[in-house]
Amino acid sequence: MVVCKFKCNKPFSSMIVSGYLVDVFQEQCYPAEVNFGEKINSIKRLKQAPKRYILPGFVNAHVHTESSMLIPSEFARLAVKHGTIAVVADPHEIANVLGLKGLEFMLNNSKKVPMKFYFGASSCVPATTFETSGSTFGSEEMEFLLKKKEIRFLAEVMNYPSVINRDPLVMKKIAMAKKYKKRIDGHAPGLVGKKLDRYISAGIETDHECYMLKEAEEKQKKGMRIIVREGSAAKNLNAIYPILKNGKNMLCTDDSHPDDLLDGHINNIVSQCVKLGIDPIIAIKSATRNPVEHYGLGVGLLRKNDPADFVIVNNLREFRVLETWINGDRIFANGKIKINKIKEKPVNLFLAEKIKPSDIKNSKKIPVIEAMDGSLITNKLPPTDKIDLKKDILKIVVLNRYKKAKPAVGFIKNFGIKKGAFGSSVMHDSHNIGVIGTDDESICRVVNEIVKMKGGLVVYNGKQISRQKLPFAGIMTDEDGQKVAKKYETLTKAVKKMGCKLGAPFMTLSFMGLLVIPHIKISDRGVFDVDRFSMAR
Repeated sequence: MVVCKFKCNKPFSSMIVSGYLVDVFQEQCYPAEVNFGEKINSIKRLKQAPKRYILPGFVNAHVHTESSMLIPSEFARLAVKHGTIAVVADPHEIANVLGLKGLEFMLNNSKKVPMKFYFGASSCVPATTFETSGSTFGSEEMEFLLKKKEIRFLAEVMNYPSVINRDPLVMKKIAMAKKYKKRIDGHAPGLVGKKLDRYISAGIETDHECYMLKEAEEKQKKGMRIIVREGSAAKNLNAIYPILKNGKNMLCTDDSHPDDLLDGHINNIVSQCVKLGIDPIIAIKSATRNPVEHYGLGVGLLRKNDPADFVIVNNLREFRVLETWINGDRIFANGKIKINKIKEKPVNLFLAEKIKPSDIKNSKKIPVIEAMDGSLITNKLPPTDKIDLKKDILKIVVLNRYKKAKPAVGFIKNFGIKKGAFGSSVMHDSHNIGVIGTDDESICRVVNEIVKMKGGLVVYNGKQISRQKLPFAGIMTDEDGQKVAKKYETLTKAVKKMGCKLGAPFMTLSFMGLLVIPHIKISDRGVFDVDRFSMAR
C-alpha cells in the first residue's frame, strides 16, 4: 500500500510502497517494502508482496529533447507518464539556432519541473563548415560551458573526420572536456578499423550511431560504451540488441517525435528488449544503473540513502507504468501528471525571406539522395536534373533561415508523394527550411508558409495547407504536448495520404540536412557528399 495521497504537493517524512523490487546491483527481483521520504530510508525483504514491480526510474542516455518539438517542461509532462525520470540531453538543436542564449533557455525552463535534465556542451555548433547556422561554439564558448557544474559532458563529437584528422579546434574542445573531467560522447556511424582506433584514441567514450552488430561489437571490444538507439527515424535495436547481453551498455531514443512520445518512451524500448530475448533485469539495468553510473547522475537506484526516484510497473514484459516517483514525490499515478504547465516567452531567430518558382529552377544534373526508412543513412544515386514522379524522384529545397539567400536545390527518392509538398524548419542540425515536393509552385507555397510563421511544419496537398507553428527557435512549442502529438499525427497522415510510404516522413526529412551521416545529404549551400566530405559534384 502507498501511505501518501496523490494530491500531496510535498512528500511526507516517511512513506511506504511494496511490490517486487528489481535490484540492479544484485540482479535479482524479490518482494520488498520500500520506506522513503525524499531519499530511501530502508528496503525490507518480504515473503510476499502485491504483483507489481518497483524499479529505478528510466534514464534516456542520449536525447535531443527539442526533437519532441516541445520545450523541456512540456517534454517532461509526457515523458514522466512512461517512467522517464531523467535524460542525458544534448541541446545542440537550439544551440545551432540561438547559441548560448538557447542553451540558457533550456536550462532555465527544465529547472521548473521535477524531471531531471542533465545537459551537455554541444561540441558541433555547427556540425560542419558546409552549412549555415545561427551560432558558432568556438573554444571560448566551450570553455564557458564546460566550467559549469550543471554541464555534465561534452556532447556527441559528430565531426568524426575532423577528429581522425586531428583538427586543432575539435581537439581543443576534447582537451577542455578532459581538463574539467567531463565525459566525452561520440557519434561515428559505420566507423571501424584503424579510423575507429584513431577516433577512440582522442578520448571518445560512447557511440549511439551503431547500425551493424559487428560494428557495435568492434567498438565495444575497443573500449566504447554502446548506447543502443530506438528513435522515431533511426531504429537500431533489432540489428544490434545482442550487444546488451553483457549488461554494460545503455539505451536511448536520440530523436523522438511527439506522437511516439505520446505512446511511450524508454519503457517501450525495455519492453522490446525483453521480447527480443534480453533478460528483463539486464534490460532494466541498461536503462537505469548504466547511464547513472557512466555520467555520474544524481539519480536514485533504489538503495538506502539514494534519492527516492523509482517507478512502479505492471509486469516485466510490458512495462506499463503505474506510478512515477521523483525525489519522493509522486509525479504520475492513476493517469494523472503532477507537473504544472509552464508558460514561456518565445525565443527565436528567423530572417528568411519568401521565394518564387524561378528561384528554384535547376539546369544541371545533381546526384540523387536515396532516403531509407528507419535509418539516417542515405545512398548516392546517379544524377538527374528534373523531377520524375514515375521513378519517385522529387525535388528537395533547403533555404537559409538566418539571412536572405538563394535556395539550395537537390533531388530525392523514396518519399513517394504524388502531389503537393511538405516541409519543416526542423532540419538537423542548423535548422534551415527543408521542403520536398512534386512541383516548384507547391514547394514555394510550403517554404513561404514556414517563413510567414517563422518556423513550423507545413503540408500542402495541392488544395489546402495544414500547419503546426513552432515559435521557440522554429523547432519547439510550449503548447500542450498531447495536442501537439495529435496535430503531428494529423500532419503525418496527410503526407502519407499524398503517397508517402515512410514511417516518419517529417523526421526522415529533418535528417537529410545532417552532413555527418553517410552517404549524401543537402545543406542550405547544396548537395553534400559525406564520404568525400565535400560538396557533391
